[in-house]
Amino acid sequence: MEYLKIPFRLIWRSWFYILVLATTVILSPIFLILSYKEKHYPILWKALRFWSFIIVYGMGFRLKIKREQKLLPNKSYMFCANHSSLLDGWILVTLSKNPIVFVGKKELTKIPVFGFFVKRIVITVDRSCNESRKNVYIKAKKRLKNGVSVAIFPEGLVPEENVILAPFKNGAFSLAIEHQIPIVPQIYYDCKRLFSWDMLKGHPGTFRVKQLEFIETKGLKMSDVKDLKEKTYNIMYNELLSDETYMKDTNKPNDGRKFKSPI
Repeated sequence: MEYLKIPFRLIWRSWFYILVLATTVILSPIFLILSYKEKHYPILWKALRFWSFIIVYGMGFRLKIKREQKLLPNKSYMFCANHSSLLDGWILVTLSKNPIVFVGKKELTKIPVFGFFVKRIVITVDRSCNESRKNVYIKAKKRLKNGVSVAIFPEGLVPEENVILAPFKNGAFSLAIEHQIPIVPQIYYDCKRLFSWDMLKGHPGTFRVKQLEFIETKGLKMSDVKDLKEKTYNIMYNELLSDETYMKDTNKPNDGRKFKSPI
């Protein structure tokens, strides 16, 4: 009977793209006005949260978050979350009152309409260009001075569904050490099940999110990047490994053992 659900899932998926396009067009004048001056970014962030709230809840999802440690207002952080669906960015924005700027691939700017605003709210990077990667540090430093946080999905991609957690890139950890800001690991357990990249999978439901205890970087040097990356990876990996539902979604058995995964 599973095949009978396919038409409904296709309609539901189509609604997502209609919802994103319609809300982007409607809110574009507000985004445009608020995106030109850096001092308006906190107000722009509220507008982005409102937009994200519409996208997430408009698709029939609910959010359930557990915080082991709470954010302080007007403090900068480095947000690191596992990347498992197209909705991850909107979920992160919906959950954080602290203004955040994302670091993302340059290719995002090529998306019609959406890409225009990406240029203003995302620090884009061309990973094949050393100069582009250096500019990320300069742009991030400017934002961090204004109390804005940074968010990076350290896997650098959305891995295949049978992958628990893909290897991390260095960028998030280099920036965190460079600016001596805490890392905020966030775990998204249900994104790949409820909103898979497969158009024929997924359904409305509750996204469970866990904000783990922060990882401090004060006193660390650039030579500590590898250790910091491995520490963050292993904490997040073991958290995912301990969740039976997530492990079922990855088609991998959970034998209850903790595992230090080499990256």
